[in-house]
Amino acid sequence: MGQTASTTAVCSRIQSSAGACGDNNHGNNSPVAANRMQGYPLFKSNTSNNNNSNPHKMSLELKIASLEEELISKNRELAALRESISQKPGFAKLEGDVCIRSTRKQSAAVLVQSYEPLTVNSRRRKIEDYCRDLVINNDHISRMEQRLRESIEKGLDKKTHDMASVKCFPTYVRELPSGHECGKFLALDLGGTNFRVVLIEIGENEKFEMDNEVYAISQDLMNGSGDDLFDHIASCLANFAKARKIDKEVLPLGFTFSFPCKQKGLAVGELISWTKGFSCKGVEGEDVVTLLKNAINKRGDIHVDVAAILNDTTGCLMSCAWKNHNCRIGLIIGTGTNACYLEDLEKVGLWDGDINNPKHVIVNTEWGAFGDHGELDFIVTKWDHRVDEGSINPGKQIFEKMISGMYMGEVVRQVLVDLVDEDLIFAKQPLENLRTRGRFYTKYVSEIESDQVGDYTQCREALKDLGMTNVTDEDCSALRHVCECVSRRAGFMVSAGITALLKKMDYKDVVVAIDGSVFRFHPHFENIMRSRIRQLMGTEYKFDLMLSTDGSGRGAALVAAVLMGECAI
Repeated sequence: MGQTASTTAVCSRIQSSAGACGDNNHGNNSPVAANRMQGYPLFKSNTSNNNNSNPHKMSLELKIASLEEELISKNRELAALRESISQKPGFAKLEGDVCIRSTRKQSAAVLVQSYEPLTVNSRRRKIEDYCRDLVINNDHISRMEQRLRESIEKGLDKKTHDMASVKCFPTYVRELPSGHECGKFLALDLGGTNFRVVLIEIGENEKFEMDNEVYAISQDLMNGSGDDLFDHIASCLANFAKARKIDKEVLPLGFTFSFPCKQKGLAVGELISWTKGFSCKGVEGEDVVTLLKNAINKRGDIHVDVAAILNDTTGCLMSCAWKNHNCRIGLIIGTGTNACYLEDLEKVGLWDGDINNPKHVIVNTEWGAFGDHGELDFIVTKWDHRVDEGSINPGKQIFEKMISGMYMGEVVRQVLVDLVDEDLIFAKQPLENLRTRGRFYTKYVSEIESDQVGDYTQCREALKDLGMTNVTDEDCSALRHVCECVSRRAGFMVSAGITALLKKMDYKDVVVAIDGSVFRFHPHFENIMRSRIRQLMGTEYKFDLMLSTDGSGRGAALVAAVLMGECAI
C-alpha cells in the first residue's frame, strides 16, 4: 500500500459465477483484455468443414461460441462498472491494482481506502526506517549471548586462550569481603580522563570514612610517554599524602587500573593494550605496578606498599560484596565497559596458583574486545564501522564501541549526519558542530531521554549547545528516537552479556554490582537491563542489580585489607 493518498483497493461483486482481475493502470490495454473487449475469440476451434457432420463436435462449437458471447458481455459489464466506480469520490487519484470479484449474489461495489496514519508522517516513517538497523530483537540478543559464552570458554581454556577475543584473566583475588574489615588504606584509581587518590578508614560495625581528591590527566599526558604519566600520578599521590600528613606512614595501597591487563600475581599486571583514548608509549607489555613503584621511588618523599592491582570491575564487585554476600558479578558501563565474575578454579585453565580453599577466583573477562573476531558482524552497522575507523584503535574493542559512554554519542552523531544529508532533519540549521567528530556528547543522550514524552526542554538545551535554535518539535522528537535506538541497543547488549555470565555461573540468586556513568545517569538504562535480563533468564530466576558506591576506591581498599590480613575472615 502506498503512503500518499492514494493507493486504494476496489472490490466489485457482479451477478455472475465468473470473475476477472485487472490492473487500473493498464487493465484494458493488455492484449488479453483487448481481445476480450473487441470480441475476438479466446477459444479457437480446430474444427473444419469435414467435421460439420459430427453432431458431438458441432455441440462443442456451439457451447464455445456461447461462452465467448457471454464472456464478451461480462467484459463489457466490467468495463462499465470500472467507469462507474472511477467517478466515485476518492477514486480519481487511484494508483495500483484494482481487483473485481464476482459472486452469484447481486452486484455490489465496495470502495476500501488504505489506512493513512495521522500520528506518523512520511518523513518520520523514513527516519524510523533509516534507524531500523539499530533495533535488535530477542533473536539477536540470544545469538549474541551464546557467542559470548563460547568466547568466554575459549578465553578460560589455556589451549584456545590466545585465539579468544574475550581473554578472561584470573585476577588472583579469591577472597571476598566478610563485612568485618578494618584499618586505614590508600586507593589509587586510574581509568579515564581523571584519576583519584583515596584515603579510606574502615572500622567496626560497617564504619566507613573516605577522603579523596580528583586529578586531571591532560591530552598530552594521555598520548605522551609512560614515564611522564606515572611521574604525574606519583606527584599527585605525594601531594595528597602530605596534605593529610600521612606521608610518613607506610599504608597498603590498592591500585585500580582500568585497562586490559594480564595479571601474573596479586601485584603484577602487564598492560595488554591502551583503551579509552590513551596511547602512552612504553607501557604496553610492561608491568604497570613496577612503573608506578619506580615513579614513587624516584621521588623519595612518600612510602607506599602497593598490595594489589585490580581493575574497576573487581573493585566494583568487592565494594558491593562487602554489603551483600550474594554479589558475584561486577560490571562497569561508563567511559568503557568490562565485567568480572566469580569462577570455579577447576574451570580456569590459566590458573597457575594453588587449589586450596577458597576454590574460586574472580575472573576479569575484558569483554570490551568481544566482536574483534567478527562475532558481532551480524548487528554491526555502517555507523559503528565509521566510529571504529575514526578511533585510535580501529578493529579493537568492538563491543565497547557499540555500548559505552565514550562512543555512544558519536554513534548518534553519525546517524544524525546521514539524516541531515537525506534532508530528513534539521533543515536550515547550522550544522558545523554536528558535523564535528566527537561533538555530540553522550551526556546529551541521557539529557534528551530525561524529558517527559512530548516535552523537549533538555533536548533544546542540548541542541542550543550545538548552535541550533528554534528547532521544531518534529525534529526534537526524531532526535529522541535516534537516541533511544542507540541507548536501547546498548542496554540490550549489556543484558546479553550479563545473561551469559549468569548462565555460565549457574547460581540461583546473584547480585550484579554495577557502576559507570551510563548506568548512573541514563534515565532508563537500569529498567532496560532489568526487563531484558528477566526475559532472557525467565521470570523464576532471581537476580538483582546493585549500584556500586565507589567501587574503584572502596573496592581497591577492601582488596588491600583482605590481602594484608587486616580483617577477621
